[in-house]
Amino acid sequence: MVSDLIEANERFRGILDRLSTKSIEDYYNPYRVFEWPETLPENMWWMSPDLTSTHGSEVVRDLGEEQLHRLSKYESVNFYSLNVHGIRELLIEVTRRIHTTDFEAPSEFFHHFIGEENEHMWFFAEFCSRYGHKIYKQPRGGNASVPASEAESLLVFARILIFEELVDYYNAKMAQDTGLHDTIRQVNRIHHQDESRHIAFGRELVAILFDDFRVGASEEELRNVERYLKRYVSYSFESLFNPQVYRDAGIEDPLEFRSTLLNSPTRHEFEQRVFRKPLSYLVKTGIFRDKNLHVA
Repeated sequence: MVSDLIEANERFRGILDRLSTKSIEDYYNPYRVFEWPETLPENMWWMSPDLTSTHGSEVVRDLGEEQLHRLSKYESVNFYSLNVHGIRELLIEVTRRIHTTDFEAPSEFFHHFIGEENEHMWFFAEFCSRYGHKIYKQPRGGNASVPASEAESLLVFARILIFEELVDYYNAKMAQDTGLHDTIRQVNRIHHQDESRHIAFGRELVAILFDDFRVGASEEELRNVERYLKRYVSYSFESLFNPQVYRDAGIEDPLEFRSTLLNSPTRHEFEQRVFRKPLSYLVKTGIFRDKNLHVA
């Protein structure tokens, strides 16, 4: 049982204690810490240029600086909207498991996790509503339920980890980008501070859940887990390429524009760069056989 593996894992229980203590020590009130400007300048980058979906692609040559800035604004709003949807999903799944038999040991940390993620969802939604006047809808397939199986909890927490690793890659870079507005840097810096704890927890828990699952799993069941999670990685990456964003930025044919970007020679390199750490982790733990995301 998962509960037995967790109880027997002194290292993991020590990590849980340290992370819970750190959550208490680092606590901040998000409703007080942010001072939201009335507006943000339009003629600026709202996202680090090398994180935008057009970076390095040929389409950039056809876009002027003003349109690139406008595009970065709506890509920024889309990114924070994805956070709102992703956090809602993970809150539902973690809340379903808190104080259950399998997850009694991490339940104290779950309380901190739930509280922090709820506050993250608030300030991401606040940014979207104030400066984008919208929260983009969740991309199709984003709310698909995890199939019921012996791997259900493994898939749930692996999805959460993949989502958090993706978001944190963007947060860490934008928090340090002095070319961005202070409000944008602050949102990313504060989220990165909390996510570093959540990722540390997620990596430990997913490894334990996979160790438990693979004991009785067939080769086909193991491959099904790999295929499912690789598809989720690709879905997560492609959700950054939102045709509604391109429409709002004034792109004439947003669907064709998206297709061009997703089929660009730079797409694979960008995807591998964004997911370098989680892919290395998933291969190291044995969940993935390789880093190739194109599966049948």
